[in-house]
Amino acid sequence: MRILGIDTSGKVASVALLDGGVMLWEKSVYTTLTHSQVILPMVGQALAETGFELADIDCAAVAAGPGSYTGLRIGIGAVKGMCEGCKTLECAGVSTLLALAYNCISFKGRIISVMRARPNISYVGEFESDSRSIKRVSADRVANDSEVFEGYDTSSPVMLVGDNAEVIKQTFFSGDENVFTANAADVLQRAGSLCLAVNADQSLVTTADRLEVSYLQATKAEKDKAHSDK
Repeated sequence: MRILGIDTSGKVASVALLDGGVMLWEKSVYTTLTHSQVILPMVGQALAETGFELADIDCAAVAAGPGSYTGLRIGIGAVKGMCEGCKTLECAGVSTLLALAYNCISFKGRIISVMRARPNISYVGEFESDSRSIKRVSADRVANDSEVFEGYDTSSPVMLVGDNAEVIKQTFFSGDENVFTANAADVLQRAGSLCLAVNADQSLVTTADRLEVSYLQATKAEKDKAHSDK
């Protein structure tokens, strides 16, 4: 498959293009601009510099959450719009935590994706890697850091990845030589990893009308409504 990846789930805006087993193009920018300002120009740049048109792409893979509420909606909206404009284009919504695990696919052992949700609370996904493929161990969840990591079994190697990886390492595993944090190039979201996830599991491919965000926790509007209904 020729897969276009788009990640707007955090501070990083990232676009990639995978053709079979070759990553043809990838760019990630930690930006202060809104994703709506930068992501479509990056898609245009990716296509122009690889010589493709949108009609040449089989699937647009997008981070479907968890992550920034606004960022996720921008990414999902962009992909839905591309599919509307190009009827042959399929799409795939990929767990942000699964994609983060693919950042570290060459690692052999347990990979824990951790993204900060609120103080002392993280989005957590656990995976196992044999250095060639990723297998999910637990469902994505939002949880108190202590409940997940206090007493965690580190008898086998553990890799932490995501924007809360270093905090978790220092808080719960300082001095534990069997727990690692991803390097600077891999610790945050990368669109190329969305492409790898879809290339490995094409059951993720769906239609634009079925593409939706997975927040894992209530949005501010939902919380405000629940409070006003009391």
